[in-house]
Amino acid sequence: MFKFLLKMHVGNPSEPIVEVGQLVARGECIANPVKLGAKIHSSVTGKVIKIDKEAIFIQEDKNNSNEYKKIKKCETIAEYAYEAGIVGAGGAGFPTHIKLQTKIPNGYIIANCVECEPSLEHNVSFLEKDSTLVVKGIKYAMEATGATKGYIGIKKKNEKAIIEIKKTIDNLGYNKSIEVKEVKNIYPMGEERALIHAIFDKWIEAKDLPSTLNCVVMNGETLANLTRAVEDRKPVIDKDFTVVGDFANKDISNVYFNLPIGSSIKELTKEYKLNYELGELVIGGPYTGIAGNLDETYLTKISGGAIFTIPFPRYEGPVGLLVCACGANEERLRDIAMKMSSEVKAVTFCKNVAENKKCNTPGVCPGQAQSVMYLKSQGAKRIIMSNCNDCSNTVMCCAPKLGVGVYHATDHIFRTINYPLSRRMSIED
Repeated sequence: MFKFLLKMHVGNPSEPIVEVGQLVARGECIANPVKLGAKIHSSVTGKVIKIDKEAIFIQEDKNNSNEYKKIKKCETIAEYAYEAGIVGAGGAGFPTHIKLQTKIPNGYIIANCVECEPSLEHNVSFLEKDSTLVVKGIKYAMEATGATKGYIGIKKKNEKAIIEIKKTIDNLGYNKSIEVKEVKNIYPMGEERALIHAIFDKWIEAKDLPSTLNCVVMNGETLANLTRAVEDRKPVIDKDFTVVGDFANKDISNVYFNLPIGSSIKELTKEYKLNYELGELVIGGPYTGIAGNLDETYLTKISGGAIFTIPFPRYEGPVGLLVCACGANEERLRDIAMKMSSEVKAVTFCKNVAENKKCNTPGVCPGQAQSVMYLKSQGAKRIIMSNCNDCSNTVMCCAPKLGVGVYHATDHIFRTINYPLSRRMSIED
């Protein structure tokens, strides 16, 4: 069975246009947007067996194939994006057709190929294989918006992908209009304002959009979907995805290309064997992912990864929560505290959080001593934080000196895969 959530994007849930018992083809539109939103298409040929307020359920036909029903021919690139149901595939889910209506003459299209979240590898792996769809997508976005320059932001450590991208730019003759920008291997370099700062050395205020600096930022997978829509009239029915964990029979990071949207994560991972008792399933990346239920999790247009973690350490004592705009929110930190058997004494926000809950300068921290001192004054013996790399460093510069232990929301994930911790202080089990 396939489950298609009616809300895989920013805005309102889409409205079903099919009925229970109806036969649908792979690629057929099954839900239309309501105001801000995106079309949803079936990734399989089959029968609609259930519709509720959250999803459409389809039973796959045994003769299902990879062929798909094409979207209609369109007059504009933005219209192709609308008909294909393209949204930001990096996790934000903003409808792409609206971005492409932004007019930025002599402006810039920035391809966000940073793959910000550690352990997720499907974006970079796709670029290593063939970057043509992404590079062509930049050109289509430039044509739609009037931009005259394109940048591809990617971590400098991804040398193989960078070589492939530059080769593609050269082969397509785009050397004068598209340029690769190598960025630092830190979190959250993939946040759009952090990426713009890395390219132009200018900050956009938290309340403003990239268009303030004549930019439109789009995820690499989103741009590939744009090329597919324009050239092949393919709707968004498949998704690239990473499964992460310490497995007895698989790699640490396992990349899948073109998985049908609506697929069951449980079915996908049924052959995986863990080397430990499962702590939790994180859907998304280590920093911004949320705890998921394996029996109820299905692939969406914005799904990035499934991470199987070791159990949490126990700390039956008082903690304070330090919430950062770049990482886990307060609800997630409270969830972690509960799973650690900790008692939450107080909550405070990183001093760099703006009124709209965005970070003023993502990746560049002004210091956290005041926050740490406040949490200690409220009785916290340890802090659970969700901060970016730089913020984590500033916390670690003061918390140990004040006798306050620190646990980062990503610690149990990074310990699972033997990845360097966001903070360097271990916590007693």
